[in-house]
Amino acid sequence: MSSKKTVLLVDDDIDLLENTAYMIKSLGYDVVTAENGQKAVFKYKDIHPNLTIMDVKMPKMDGFDAFFKIKEFDSEAKVVLITAFAVDEKKHLRAKSMSLISTMAKPYSFEQLEEIVTQNA
Repeated sequence: MSSKKTVLLVDDDIDLLENTAYMIKSLGYDVVTAENGQKAVFKYKDIHPNLTIMDVKMPKMDGFDAFFKIKEFDSEAKVVLITAFAVDEKKHLRAKSMSLISTMAKPYSFEQLEEIVTQNA
């Protein structure tokens, strides 16, 4: 097993997913990707990543619902949500109360991403 830290990256925008995965890999982390919240929950349980970076608005299961499921499974899970939209305030407050690390707005810079990953993974 690799001693590298693993980041689970979740977004239904495949181009963005691949570009972001490339950026995180360039920082020296292993990256596992998922295209929706449902897959994210399965992959989380499988790989126990050091950090999960997840889009909010996705098909099948949104980022908040996936976050709640991941937290049920692992209360120590470190999750950052990403959104280009106004977030559901109620879900956001609930997520913050469950130790959501932060919410990053799209589009984000490589510097913002690097800071989030290096500080939390």
